[in-house]
Amino acid sequence: MSDYIYILENHLSADQSKVVREVQAAAGGSNLNLFLTGGAMRDMLAGFPIRDLDFVVEGPAPKLAKTVSDKTGAKIVSSDDNRKSAELVFPGGVTAQIAMSRQEKYGRAGAKPLVSPATIQEDLRGRDFACNAVALSLNKASRGLLLDPMNGLADIERRELRAISVYGFYDDPSRLLRLIRLSVRLGFAIEARTELQVQNARLAEVEKSIPPHMFAEELRKIGVEDNPSEILKALDEAGLVAMFVAPLTGPKLNLQGLAKLEKLARLLPDDPKTRSARIGPFFWVLAEKLSPKEKQALLKGAELSKTDADAWQKLDPKVKKLETALRSPRIRKPSQIYQIVSAAAPEEVELLLYRSELKPVQERLRNYFQKYLPLALDITPEEFAALEGKPGTPKYQKAREALVANRLDRRPPRVTPETVSPPPPAPEPAFARGRGQR
Repeated sequence: MSDYIYILENHLSADQSKVVREVQAAAGGSNLNLFLTGGAMRDMLAGFPIRDLDFVVEGPAPKLAKTVSDKTGAKIVSSDDNRKSAELVFPGGVTAQIAMSRQEKYGRAGAKPLVSPATIQEDLRGRDFACNAVALSLNKASRGLLLDPMNGLADIERRELRAISVYGFYDDPSRLLRLIRLSVRLGFAIEARTELQVQNARLAEVEKSIPPHMFAEELRKIGVEDNPSEILKALDEAGLVAMFVAPLTGPKLNLQGLAKLEKLARLLPDDPKTRSARIGPFFWVLAEKLSPKEKQALLKGAELSKTDADAWQKLDPKVKKLETALRSPRIRKPSQIYQIVSAAAPEEVELLLYRSELKPVQERLRNYFQKYLPLALDITPEEFAALEGKPGTPKYQKAREALVANRLDRRPPRVTPETVSPPPPAPEPAFARGRGQR
């Protein structure tokens, strides 16, 4: 087995490993060359958790994505007809992109690229930064072969961001946004020549050619990061926020609120579903200090999709309903709190943690994460296997809920003087034992 395959397998979750096998099988069945690339390889080689799987195929990627979707039940959530790529969400919550290996040529800054099929080596040479231009073969004949034509592995080891092309920021000015996001997220330094290229591109004002929808795409990616406040602060200092949404600067850019939100987000489990749910609370807090008119400017200036707008604007009534349920005086048992919180969507719980000023609600939420959820997770698979009914049936689900409730609600045995064993007598000091024996 290749060392890189071994490293990959040790960085993937069980659900991600399953997705890699399924996409491999589908590509092999279609006689297509498949590679793992981009952020997945960069994060793996840098020692970070792999969040999204980035597949590149030498051939018809949309057709492969459709095959994978049909065989696995994965949902195609978006597609790019020009770049021949598709984004999928698998039943376990794993997100992945399947894209055609391609070359892109730009007529002018920020223009729609002219895309043509290419080999994987040509694809890697046309990417933004060298650390994103590393690929791992997933093909039967060359499985585990590392492809690194731009020496990106050395950049990852140096923890450095280096632009591949001197014209990269002119061709695609949105790379200015990505460069800042990656430098803050990864803690990588920007290479000196790349820094000079950024300065030249900014003198030419190429940032004015960034399409608003690319800013919205960056906001979505920032929203699921662990440090959104730091990334937005860096973008604001570079003047790359207010140019899209004028009100989002100075005190109106709610960096303090976002810093608070990112700390609270760490209370929730870090899984694909919960992380993707951060989008709604992120936009809610981002717009918290804006007037209604300024919120409309955010929607229009960033060209937020209806999905993004709904994730933010439709949260309020759901969060209020959850708060009402948790503040009820009829709730007296831990199992009742557990049932309410575990049934709520993660975005509702996260935003309620952020905005509720009711002490009982805050206490119950924190008890859920710090006490009740760990207790429920301590129940072993053997205990669940011993329950009546077949998994997936109403009878089994009812028995499972009863087991969890009993575990949460049972009281620890009462300690009484009769149940406490007296401590053993202290050993007699050596000098005392020898006294009087002379």
